[in-house]
Amino acid sequence: MGFYNEAMHDSASVSAALSRLIRTAIARHDGWLPFDRFMAMALYAPGLGYYANHSRKFGALPESGSDFVTAPELSPLFGRALARQVAQALQASGTDELWEFGAGSGALADQLLGALAAMGQTVQRYTIVDLSGTLRERQRERLAAYGKTVQWADALPEHMAGVIVGNEVLDAMPVQLLEFDGVQWFERGVVEQAGHFGWGTRPTALRPPFDTAFPPGAVVEVHPQAEAFITTLAERLTRGAAFFIDYGFPEAEYYHPQRSQGTLMCHRAHRADADPLVDVGLKDITAHVDFSAIALAAQNAGLDVIGYTTQAHFLMNCGVLDLLQGADLKTTANTQKLLTEHEMGELFKVIGLAKGCDAGFIAEPIGFVRGDRTHTL
Repeated sequence: MGFYNEAMHDSASVSAALSRLIRTAIARHDGWLPFDRFMAMALYAPGLGYYANHSRKFGALPESGSDFVTAPELSPLFGRALARQVAQALQASGTDELWEFGAGSGALADQLLGALAAMGQTVQRYTIVDLSGTLRERQRERLAAYGKTVQWADALPEHMAGVIVGNEVLDAMPVQLLEFDGVQWFERGVVEQAGHFGWGTRPTALRPPFDTAFPPGAVVEVHPQAEAFITTLAERLTRGAAFFIDYGFPEAEYYHPQRSQGTLMCHRAHRADADPLVDVGLKDITAHVDFSAIALAAQNAGLDVIGYTTQAHFLMNCGVLDLLQGADLKTTANTQKLLTEHEMGELFKVIGLAKGCDAGFIAEPIGFVRGDRTHTL
């Protein structure tokens, strides 16, 4: 007899209900649903999508019932180091508000607010924009000590000023999938096949933004939603800066012929798989970030790209090695995972954007003083 418990039953119910919802959407779209629509529903359908249901997402070990760990959960020094860059940006922009997108467990907010207070940096308001009602409740519990300083918003205001942070938020934005048969491009969508989800393609005028020798059978992602998000931020931000930390590459690496099956990946119980069409709602679906596309969208919308570097360089520039002095063994070991090349140090990148800040900050933001790779974008 297999192991069974109430949590498994709840998960199966959630997945079944979400699958029915997606099947209805497929039927309404003449039997073919673009993958970005499928991904949006799988992640964000109210009450059912991965980020909208009650399953635990964040944790260091599978035994916790979690699916993956992010940098703030891994080490408190991540947020403390980032706070030094945030403090410089607040001063350079003359603002006192922070915005965080996709705040997860609330760990990064907790670290930033604690570190900024210790530095004597005033924060009048810390606004979290998160689509998940269940994650909001967990954030409220964790951040209760900060009182009314922490607020939540469903959407951006028409005008905003301050510093924006987003850790592993761009990778969770729905992507479109393109497939090349050696002659022409097709868009991948989701169809129903004998009671299961499958792939279906349709001819498209869409093309990857980088032209290279794609082999027949190549599958790549394009990121219109992430680019639109950056454009909207630029339009709403009157003065301030933004820092996004995520795994990804510049476009020449992103669309390299050897990466012929793209970067789409799923995460569940600290294991990765490449099939987003099964166990919908029960696992995360992500794609690596095309940082060249993010930088171009930012520039076209009026933002300055003030830096782009690896997470390791960024954290070290922000003094994480100093913060390690006197740290316990667990914190030291986990912080090393944020820095080492074979863990998170190289794959994760940081991009900095700014608007209306003083020239000294634009020229030399502390997180990018060494190892800046903006020239590769």
